[in-house]
Amino acid sequence: MTRAALPDAPSAAMIYIVDDDAHLRASLVNLLESSGHEAVISFDSAEAFLRFERPDVNSCLILDLMLGEGSGLHLQAQLQQDAPPLPIIFMSGVGSIAVSVQAMKAGAETFLTKPLRQNELLDAVETALAKDRQRRASCSTLKQLRARHQTLTPRERQTMALAITGLLNKQIADRMGISNITVKIHRGHAMKKMGARTFADLVRMGEALGIGPAPF
Repeated sequence: MTRAALPDAPSAAMIYIVDDDAHLRASLVNLLESSGHEAVISFDSAEAFLRFERPDVNSCLILDLMLGEGSGLHLQAQLQQDAPPLPIIFMSGVGSIAVSVQAMKAGAETFLTKPLRQNELLDAVETALAKDRQRRASCSTLKQLRARHQTLTPRERQTMALAITGLLNKQIADRMGISNITVKIHRGHAMKKMGARTFADLVRMGEALGIGPAPF
């Protein structure tokens, strides 16, 4: 592993490089640092990269397709369980259309051929980091919604699930076997706990959580 001088700020964007060519790794680190990226770490193998404890910050991976010990596609497959997934920029000197299509279908951001064009690589890095920021923001929002939803009582969850389908309070009361007033109380508590300012907000939250009406 080759580590550039990392900044003290824990929120700095991280750029990882995995390639078994030491000269290329050094060149990429120098290029990225000279372009203003302060946190760049390179690895000579997929195993070394996987052993590294990555901080939970904005990041992307520049990955060689043909590593010495195996295909970069294998590492890509191992990283697909990450949430959010790490954006991957593939590079190869022997890439084929079939392989590039496979990499893109598996979620790669782009596929570059060696020798790399500096501007093309830098643009790809900026695009990958921007997408990662968006994914992290969405993932953070969803985690917050799930945490809020867990604070609801079972009855409040049922009321929310039925309400966001468009049922009226009276219909929900009939379905749940409770009074109309109790439904209003559960609905009000659900909106407050979820942080929904309007019923439309509650509906959007339910859609984001994938909530459907509870069976009765």
